[in-house]
Amino acid sequence: MVDLLYIPKDYKSPLDLKQTEHAITIIKDSFQTFLSADLRLRRVTAPLFVLKGTGLNDDLNGTERPVTFPVKGMGDREVEVVHSLAKWKRMVLADYDIEPGYGIYTDMNAIRPDEDLDNTHSIYVDQWDWERHITEKERNLSYLKVVVSRIFEVMKRTEFVVYEKYPQIRPVLPEEITFIHAEELYELYPDLTSKEREDAITRKYGAVFVIGIGGLMSNGEPHDGRAPDYDDWSTPTENGYKGLNGDILLWNPILRKAFEISSMGIRVDAEVLKRQLKERNQEQRSELMFHKRLLNDELPLSIGGGIGQSRLCMFFLRKAHVGEIQASIWPEEMREKCKANNIFLV
Repeated sequence: MVDLLYIPKDYKSPLDLKQTEHAITIIKDSFQTFLSADLRLRRVTAPLFVLKGTGLNDDLNGTERPVTFPVKGMGDREVEVVHSLAKWKRMVLADYDIEPGYGIYTDMNAIRPDEDLDNTHSIYVDQWDWERHITEKERNLSYLKVVVSRIFEVMKRTEFVVYEKYPQIRPVLPEEITFIHAEELYELYPDLTSKEREDAITRKYGAVFVIGIGGLMSNGEPHDGRAPDYDDWSTPTENGYKGLNGDILLWNPILRKAFEISSMGIRVDAEVLKRQLKERNQEQRSELMFHKRLLNDELPLSIGGGIGQSRLCMFFLRKAHVGEIQASIWPEEMREKCKANNIFLV
């Protein structure tokens, strides 16, 4: 795992440990206040685990194993620690009767034991999960771009709050976020890997939203994996492209690479769910509780995503490792190498 670690040359954190803890509070309080106001989201309480076999847990790329354990008080029925709340939130929109134009957000804590541990990946995941009720007319690329731009404006406002408190941390975000489809990105850099393409485009523009993640490109491969039952990555949009989802990437000046802050998108409707399950040969999932409710039109149309809390703090505070923000578990050799290079893990 230590081979995955990147050590910035002559790294020194702009804030000490006490200042960092205070700054984390400022960032989290400011960002969620701005986000909830701009997108009209009300806070709800989130589960740490869900019942196995309901279809509620997020499959991420479809290969990650959830942490599973039996519950004595429920006849040893198994539950899973959440990966994210992509599908659970949509049920909350329905059960809380949230009107179109409004939504919810929550503090999501997850365990992802299959993560490869490095500067940005931890087995502990904390993010703001949010979901907003939309109308049929808003299920389009233009609306997706509007919401992405509003989230980016919230990031810029939060970055300025940090700068006002800690003027040694100067703002680096560009005025606007750049939109590009995964297929366009592939055509620009056909000889690079997906991650190398992200690095190249984000280095150029500073902040990028890559559209259409999950669907196959002209080379027969997806830009990155995405489960078939929450984001819509198959609806035709414009110029022959497909997909109403994507990732927000920022250029990280410390790590010198693209830095994913958010995965988000317009969610599948019943028709798209059927199509994407069929494409992935997962049609059996239509018998699960969540999928049945969606196919029976019991869930509202929505847009939503997750925004990494520790990652956002890491970016704004110019940290080299997510372990400088959150308390998690790391290989001892990684801790030692970090300490030897002024990277002090919590």
